[in-house]
Amino acid sequence: MKRFPKTLSALLLSLIASAALADATLLNASYDVARDVYKNYNPVFQKYWKQKTGETIELKQSHGGSTKQVRAVADGLEADVVTMNQANDVEFLADKGLVAKDWAKKFPNNASPYTSAMVFIVRKGNPKDIKDWSDLAAPGTQVILPHPKNTGNGRNTYLSAWAWALKQPGGSDKTALEFLGKVLKNAPLFAAGGRDATTTFMQRRMGDVLVTFESEAEMIAKEFGKGDFEVVYPSLTMQTEFPVAIVDKVVDKKGTRKQAQAYLEYLWSKDGQENAAQNYLRPRDADLLKKYAHFFPPLKTFTVDEVFGGANKAFATHFRDGGTFDQIYVQK
Repeated sequence: MKRFPKTLSALLLSLIASAALADATLLNASYDVARDVYKNYNPVFQKYWKQKTGETIELKQSHGGSTKQVRAVADGLEADVVTMNQANDVEFLADKGLVAKDWAKKFPNNASPYTSAMVFIVRKGNPKDIKDWSDLAAPGTQVILPHPKNTGNGRNTYLSAWAWALKQPGGSDKTALEFLGKVLKNAPLFAAGGRDATTTFMQRRMGDVLVTFESEAEMIAKEFGKGDFEVVYPSLTMQTEFPVAIVDKVVDKKGTRKQAQAYLEYLWSKDGQENAAQNYLRPRDADLLKKYAHFFPPLKTFTVDEVFGGANKAFATHFRDGGTFDQIYVQK
C-alpha cells in the first residue's frame, strides 16, 4: 500500500487536529483591502473569546471587490459575517433576506466601527503636481482606481469627485457629469479591487495617481517603503464608512450566532479600536483618535447622506444599469 511521506502525514494530522479542536468556525466575507485589518484582529478576538468562554474559535477570511463579495454570499458563500465598505452592499443582502432589514441598528454608529477617507497617492516628488480633484481631469494624467460598479473603493472615488464638482462655483449635476467624464477618460483601466489597484500603481508602475482609502496609503508604506510615493489630501473628500452585519441565514444554519455577534461587537472594544487605529483606520473611540492624531490629519469631509441622500439613493442614481456611470462609460 502506498504511504504518504512522514512530513505530509504529519501536516494532514495537524490540520485534522486543528479542525477538530475548534469549537466553532466563522467566515468573514470582506472587501479587498481589509486583509491586514482582520488578519491582525482575528487573533486578538480569538484570545478574548477563549478567555471569556473557553471556546476555541477558527476564523477564516474571504476578500475581493465588495460588490462581488456580497453577490458571492447571495449565491451561497457561507459567510457568517460581512464587513464591507459600502452600506448598499449590505442592503443588497438585506433585500435577499440574508441580513436583517434593520442591520444598521444592530451595532453602534450605523454598524460602522471605524471610518476612513479617499486620498491621492502620487509618485515621489509629485511630478504631475496633483493637488486636488481638478488635476485628475487634466489631459495626459493617468488615474488608477478600482471599477466603480463592482467596488466600494471605486464608488467612493467616483462620488468624492462628483461631490467636489457640485461644490464648485456654478456646480450642478450637469457640470459634475462632464467632470467625471474627463476623470474616467484618464483611467487606462479599472482594477478589480482596491488591492489590485495598488498593485497596478506600485508594482506595474502604471498611472500618475492612485485614488484609495487613507488607510491603504500606510499599508503601501509598510509593503513598499515610503520612498516611492507621497500622499495628497484633496480639498474635499468622502468620509467612508465600513458597515458590518451578521448573515442570519448562515449563522442560524450553523449555530454560530453567538460567536458572530461577539466577533462584530468586539470591533468596538478598546482592543478592536486599537487594531483599527494601528491599521490606519479612524477609530470611533475619541480617546484613541486623539492618541493617534499624528496618523490622521484634519481634512474636510462629507458623508454620502449629506450630498447624495444615502448610499442606496447614490447607488440607484449612479451605479445601477443605465445610471450616470454607464452614461459616462459608453462615451469613454
